[in-house]
Amino acid sequence: MEESLRIKEFTQVPSIEEFESQIEPQNTPAVFIGCLKDWKAFCSWNPASGGLDYLQERVGSAIVEVMLSRSAPIFYGDIRSHERVPVLFSSFMEFCKRTSLTKDNGHTVCSELEKHQSAAPDADLCSSFMKAGEQIYLAQVPILSKENEERVQLEILREDIELPSFLVSKKLTSINLWMNNAQSRSNTHYDPHHNLLCIVAGCKQVVLWPPSACPLLYPMPIYGEASNHSSVALDSPDFSIHPRFQSAFDHSQKVLLRAGDALFIPEGWFHQVDSNELTIALNFWWQSNVMSSMLEHMDAYYMRRILRRLIDKEMNEMLPKTSVRDPHNFGDFTYQLPDNSKTEHGSKLNLDMKLDDLGPQALETLHRLVSLVHAGASTMNQQDESTSTSVPGVIPDKDRKQITETKSCSLEDDSIASILWNMEPLTLQSVFMAMVLNFPRTLEGLVLHMLSPVGAEVLTRKFDELDLQMTEEDRSTFYQRFYSVFDDQSSAMDAILNGIQKRFAAVHGNHHRWFQIADSSEALTQSSEGVDAVMGVQAQP
Repeated sequence: MEESLRIKEFTQVPSIEEFESQIEPQNTPAVFIGCLKDWKAFCSWNPASGGLDYLQERVGSAIVEVMLSRSAPIFYGDIRSHERVPVLFSSFMEFCKRTSLTKDNGHTVCSELEKHQSAAPDADLCSSFMKAGEQIYLAQVPILSKENEERVQLEILREDIELPSFLVSKKLTSINLWMNNAQSRSNTHYDPHHNLLCIVAGCKQVVLWPPSACPLLYPMPIYGEASNHSSVALDSPDFSIHPRFQSAFDHSQKVLLRAGDALFIPEGWFHQVDSNELTIALNFWWQSNVMSSMLEHMDAYYMRRILRRLIDKEMNEMLPKTSVRDPHNFGDFTYQLPDNSKTEHGSKLNLDMKLDDLGPQALETLHRLVSLVHAGASTMNQQDESTSTSVPGVIPDKDRKQITETKSCSLEDDSIASILWNMEPLTLQSVFMAMVLNFPRTLEGLVLHMLSPVGAEVLTRKFDELDLQMTEEDRSTFYQRFYSVFDDQSSAMDAILNGIQKRFAAVHGNHHRWFQIADSSEALTQSSEGVDAVMGVQAQP
């Protein structure tokens, strides 16, 4: 874990200025030890000193929703794994007081509750609750809710709590009560708001991951339910489905919160919470400055920047790893053009590049590229004996998808991409000019059929580097000659562009379907550009 992401610990409550300048902007968790001990709730709600009786008397007639879990003691956010059942708050308090009882004189905890509820006119509300035994959790019951004031059932409890001084200037979205009567575990998830988790009674252990650990935790699809929850089963993770989760805890931090402590969990930080028996907690949610200042009409721009940043980071981390010389790597060549191939303006473009004009290493590279393209064509011809194509490197359209899908997205495993990556841009220019003159159909096959997504990314980068080393006149001439070998020049451009998009999607997949954010964004899909605006796709003239 990077030092800048480590949990900070404070024994003194920070001032507003300290929190807003040194803690909140860092977007890293912080623990505030004992900051709640002056609250009235810290004493009045303590189960060891009659706190449950106090709460029952205070708001016993309120109807709240309890979470019934089919996977208890683990509670998943997926609505298929739990249901919410309305009960009297006094019934839940009674259940908590009796939960430690086992069978006594033939009476279970549920039978005791049934007896308690028999006189209640709304006893039917608790029928499911009775059958659930200990698989219950009073989760996220509003004490304050700016988004839905009608759902606030426990507003009276605000009198027993104090707003931490460093949150006075914040516009709270909600305050919620969390209470469990037995050991429980909430599955891994993140919140779309900043969160201050406060422990009034009991103890909680929180495991935290930074947002950058998203690929390890496999969040649910952005367009579905519980999109902020991990799809990994905590009790029995299947590493064949979620292989990256094996290293997830190498990137996590743990913090133990006792009664009186509070934990700042920044938005987007994944967390998984274990609660001891009979734990009472509150949390405050408020919107971050970043989110509150984001304007809706800027969404498409932000999405493009974020996606571009992700792909650039992935490629920059991957590509240099294979630039170290390795005798077993096809791409282990770094070539330099002869001095007489340069002018004071940069590259001297040779439009009549014969094989004898290439240096020995560049010539060897050309031979390798030609061999790889021909080998690819031969493989496909063997798979389909009915293919009548005799031109080396040209592969039938029906087989194009299969080759593209089986091409590796790893530079280390892609011979063609490795060769392109390790060539100097001017050497690549000479090799391509030689292919235009001597192997035009092979060049066509290379670009249209043999270029993998990572190869397309590498070729685009090499073209960018080459542009900086040529005059404007030579640039125009080079690309005219390069694309002249294609019967349909737009198909060559599309092949490179489509390869980049597939690479983009593959890398984004490592970041847990980030592309689905764009794909499902209502603002984007309703716009004329749609996903094309996010991906940077340009309409062909």
